[in-house]
Amino acid sequence: MDFWQALEARRSVRAFDRERDVPPGMVTRLLEAAIRAPSAGNCQPWQFYIVRNQETKRALAQAALNQSFLSEAPVLVVACADPERSASRYGDRGRHLYYLQDTAAATENLLLAAVASGLGACWVGAFDEEAAARALELDSRLRPVAIIPIGYPAERSSSSTDRLPLDAVTKTIA
Repeated sequence: MDFWQALEARRSVRAFDRERDVPPGMVTRLLEAAIRAPSAGNCQPWQFYIVRNQETKRALAQAALNQSFLSEAPVLVVACADPERSASRYGDRGRHLYYLQDTAAATENLLLAAVASGLGACWVGAFDEEAAARALELDSRLRPVAIIPIGYPAERSSSSTDRLPLDAVTKTIA
């Protein structure tokens, strides 16, 4: 699948084939795609937690406002970030903005790599950060940014989600 096909095929998948696991090597490839994302000053403020433990998945699902599909995915990747890693080079702008942008870029790379690998995933941002941090026993310097359930989709969707027209979201300054 080329880049444009992966981009067109990406969907938020919330139902997974419970009979198929995601091999560790495939998760590694997704994370390799994630860390190829750009980051301000190459600070790479991200840290990824791979969760296969059912009890931890349930705790994360509860932290994510009881989104139970999280605990049904074979694997969760939690993208976390260290604001101080970016702040060490960029001060307040790194501490308040760059680390989030960088980790978001890594998350999108992971999502596109999942699609290109025949997997389904979903970017979950609605969660109680403190509860997620407790579930993962995070170091206090880390902030959970996204929870990404990954697995083989229970069904394939051929429909695309509506997007605003390009002229509604762009302005040209000549």
